Amino acid sequence: MDTTGTDLISWMAWTWPTACFFGFILLCLIGMSIWEKAAPGGGPRHGIIGLDTTRGDRLFISLLGSAFIFLAWIGLVNTTLWAPLVIALIYAGVVFRWV
Repeated sequence: MDTTGTDLISWMAWTWPTACFFGFILLCLIGMSIWEKAAPGGGPRHGIIGLDTTRGDRLFISLLGSAFIFLAWIGLVNTTLWAPLVIALIYAGVVFRWV
């Protein structure tokens, strides 16, 4: 038995950052479900990109865009990941506000 606490995720050869990433996505989905239950009415909204999007669509667009931001950062710059985190959070805010 592994005493470092990684035995829980070792069956899939995951690292803790990978598990945290997927845990974050799970928390986002749970949070969106609670938000919709508490304040229904996240109906489609016509945004700047010309699509009718719901809260869930905007979450998906922000998560997908954030993944591309991180991949581009790792591929082009390959330094600490705090800067793309800030960029991704700003991007998600813009998506939820105007898309």
